[in-house]
Amino acid sequence: MTLLIQGGTVANHDRTFRADVLCENGRIVAVEDSLEPPTGCDIVNADGCYVMPGGIDPHTHMQLPFMGTVASEDFYTGTCAGLAGGTTSIIDFVIPAPGERLLDAFHKWRGWAEKAASDYAFHVAVTWWDDSVYEDMGTLVRDHGVNSFKHFMAYKGAIMAPDDILVASFNRCLELGAIPTVHAENGELVWHLQQKLLREGLTGPEAHPLSRPPLVEGEAASRAIRIAGTLGAPIYIVHVSTQDAADEIAYARSKGMKAFGEVLAGHLIIDDSVYRDPDWEKAAAHVMSPPFRSKEHQDALWKALQCGTLQTTATDHCCFCNEQKAMGRDDFTKIPNGAAGIEDRMSVLWDAGVNTGRLSVPEFVAATSTNAAQIFNIYPRKGLIAPGSDADIVVWDPAASRTISARTHHQNVDFNIFEGMTVTGVANTTVSQGEVVWSEGELHAEPGRGTYITRPAYPPVYDVLRKRAEQNPLQAVGR
Repeated sequence: MTLLIQGGTVANHDRTFRADVLCENGRIVAVEDSLEPPTGCDIVNADGCYVMPGGIDPHTHMQLPFMGTVASEDFYTGTCAGLAGGTTSIIDFVIPAPGERLLDAFHKWRGWAEKAASDYAFHVAVTWWDDSVYEDMGTLVRDHGVNSFKHFMAYKGAIMAPDDILVASFNRCLELGAIPTVHAENGELVWHLQQKLLREGLTGPEAHPLSRPPLVEGEAASRAIRIAGTLGAPIYIVHVSTQDAADEIAYARSKGMKAFGEVLAGHLIIDDSVYRDPDWEKAAAHVMSPPFRSKEHQDALWKALQCGTLQTTATDHCCFCNEQKAMGRDDFTKIPNGAAGIEDRMSVLWDAGVNTGRLSVPEFVAATSTNAAQIFNIYPRKGLIAPGSDADIVVWDPAASRTISARTHHQNVDFNIFEGMTVTGVANTTVSQGEVVWSEGELHAEPGRGTYITRPAYPPVYDVLRKRAEQNPLQAVGR
């Protein structure tokens, strides 16, 4: 299989330049100006377009069993929607039930993901602790290419990890060369505020953000960062939604800590007014955690992305239809938390980022692809247009426009949080493993064509941490 992408401007995280891109057998083999087409190769005309690394969404939840139901998007429909928007790889989450072996949960999720249309990997959540969790973490890293573990500081009574589990798991990550990742919300405070609001008669979606004010995210981010810093481990904070949490990451980085932050496209675009919509279904459709925030927090998140405090952009793609959301019609705490976004992430970020001057084209590439590849140790296989890299590519038309709607999107959900937005900048053609899987509005992606991506332990951040540890060995005092 040979494919030549001809006439475009290659955009990597560090520069843009005019070049053709030749792909063979799923890999990029040449990036040069005016390449001669090999005999019999397919040609994609990229005139007037950017040729960028395919998007990497490092935070999705396909087919997730959660809050008494199962997310409506499976690994096939979800990855297809991603391909339609220029995303060629996802990192989803294995979330064991408390008491469930991590390896058992991992194999279950691997089975669900066999239908994926694009490449995928997994973070694995630590929701409880005993010797088997310690052992399974080692097996997952050594034998299954997992190099990141998730910790929920929220959802008391279900999957919340208290401080003792954070300490044990972060330390195990340090031993294994893995990245601890954290959902930073103070679960005790959230539970307390939820009960208080319900007692006061606030049962609708408008109570959801009131039960999770910015301070509960800032406190949890601060606590998680300091636990990691004390142990000498790196940390990655998922879906940062507040200035409070972004400031904690910025402070940690200013002190030399290896703290990373992720922001959702939705948190950059949508504000908390959605929860006051008089239509219950519309308000409930936006219930996710952390919730959407005020415009002041949005401005702070954009600045944090621009200055490098936040490195990656994601979606937390977790779809629940209106019928599922209605489970919480009389109690906002029972509304399944989650919203879609994988198909629209890159377009809304281009429109609100590049088109407004907030981001340069290379910065956009870094935030949507390269930084995730580097942090989770799949660079330069992913996140780069260069010989030897995977032929996961999006031909991006900066002049084309589309209007986002649930009536036309490919996501398997009946609501779109970006409904009615007209964006300029779209995926004209998406290439996965060297094959054209999306072209001019048509999908060509078969179930099961995606590949599970193993991620080696000890990403580059560990080179720094190891040298620091060597420079500051623990020494007993002779007496």
